[in-house]
Amino acid sequence: MIDHCGITVSDFEASKAFYDLAMAPLGASLLVMVPAEYTGGVKVGGYGRERPVFWLREGEPHDHQHIAFTANSRADVHAFHTAALTAGGRDNGAPGLRPHYHADYYGAFVLDPDGHNIEAVCHKPE
Repeated sequence: MIDHCGITVSDFEASKAFYDLAMAPLGASLLVMVPAEYTGGVKVGGYGRERPVFWLREGEPHDHQHIAFTANSRADVHAFHTAALTAGGRDNGAPGLRPHYHADYYGAFVLDPDGHNIEAVCHKPE
């Protein structure tokens, strides 16, 4: 279970533009920007559906991260993949079944502007 997670991004505005488009098919959006007086002047923003659960923090990424977001349907996985590529992401695995995880694992992978491996996954049968 994940309560929240975050990644460091080298260009906050470029990453924000990417995630604004990529998250929309999953029903998520930027919900909060933390005031600069609480962050030491760096940009920090949180995405989610009802509350922020995925955070971007401006800085120098040191390692590439893998984050998987739940999709409500296989169609949403496709929409995420299309939106993320339109937003400038790079394909890292087209939408499809990944039965080596389990029979109904349907996911798609993209690399964000910093090379983080971002996934949308649906665990429901068709």
